[in-house]
Amino acid sequence: MNPHYALQVNADGKLRHFLTVEGLPKELLTQILDTAESFAGVHAQQVKKVPLARGKTIVNLFFESSTRTRTTFELAAKRLSADVLNFNIATSATSKGESLLDTLHNLEAMQSDMFVVRHNASGAAHFVARHVAPHVCVVNAGDGRHAHPTQAMLDMFTIRRKLGRVEGLKVVIVGDIKHSRVARSQIHALNILGAEEVRVVAPKTLLPPQPESLGVRVFHDMDEGLREVDVVIMLRLQKERMAGALLPSEQEYFHLYGLTEKRLARAADHAIVMHPGPINRGVEIDSEVADGERSVILQQVTYGIAVRMAVMSMVLGNQASSLREGE
Repeated sequence: MNPHYALQVNADGKLRHFLTVEGLPKELLTQILDTAESFAGVHAQQVKKVPLARGKTIVNLFFESSTRTRTTFELAAKRLSADVLNFNIATSATSKGESLLDTLHNLEAMQSDMFVVRHNASGAAHFVARHVAPHVCVVNAGDGRHAHPTQAMLDMFTIRRKLGRVEGLKVVIVGDIKHSRVARSQIHALNILGAEEVRVVAPKTLLPPQPESLGVRVFHDMDEGLREVDVVIMLRLQKERMAGALLPSEQEYFHLYGLTEKRLARAADHAIVMHPGPINRGVEIDSEVADGERSVILQQVTYGIAVRMAVMSMVLGNQASSLREGE
C-alpha cells in the first residue's frame, strides 16, 4: 500500500488527514471537488456560515509566513462555524526552546480538533500527523519543497469551473519547478484526474533531477511549451529557497520565460491563465496578462475558501470513524 495513502485514509476509505495529493485515488480528489462545489455559493449568502464544524477547534500552526493561505484557511474554518486559534510562532514557547512535539501535546490538551500546518521543512505535516492524538486531524498548508495539496486542489477546482473538466486537457506549468511544492502537487493532481498532457517549461537550473519521472513533458523553450495548451500556470521564482545564482537576472528570465500577450497567443483560444501567488509582475508575468480577460488568478483565491472548507469538513466528518478504528 502507498505510504501516503495509509497515513491519510482510514479503513473505510475516507480522508483522515490531508497531507499530500500523491497516492490518493481519483475518487477522493473528485469528492473534494464535488464537496467544494456545494460550498462555492456560501460567500454570496447574507450569512456566510454553515454549522458543519460547530463546536470544533481548528488551530492554524504556521511556522512559515503566509498571507493568502493562512487567511483563506481561517475564513474557511469560520464559515464552517469552527472556533479558530491562530498560533503566533514568533511569540510562542517554541521561540523559547519548547519542542514541536511539546507544543502539539499542549494544544491537544486544550481539546483542539485539527491542526493546519505550514512549515519550511519537507515532511513536517507528515511528522505531525504521525504524532498527534487520535482525535486530531492534520491538514498540510505547505511543507518545504514537498507538497501544498489544498493549493493544488483549488487549482483543479478553478480549472473544472472554468473549462468544465480536468480530464483530457493539456496543461503547462512555467517557472521554478525545482523549488515549488505547488508544482509538485499540481502535477500529481493533474495526472490523477486524467489530464491528457502535463508540460513543464523552465531553464535547466530550475528543474529537479529527472523531472520526467514526475509524469511531465519537459520544455526549455517557452513558445513551444505554450503551443495549443488549455491551461497556463505561472509560478513565482522562489528566491528565498534558492542557493546561489540560478539565473543571470530577472530581466533575462522575463525575456525568456515571462508570460506576455504575444506569447499567450500560442495557447488555445479558450486557454486560462493561473498563478498561485504572490505575483512578481514583470518577472514571471506581464501585468496586461495578469489583469486580462483570460486570467483567473483572483478567482483562484475565492475558490480557495470553498476548497479548504471542503477538505476540513471531510476530515472532521471522518474523525469519529477513525476514533472507532483505534478502539
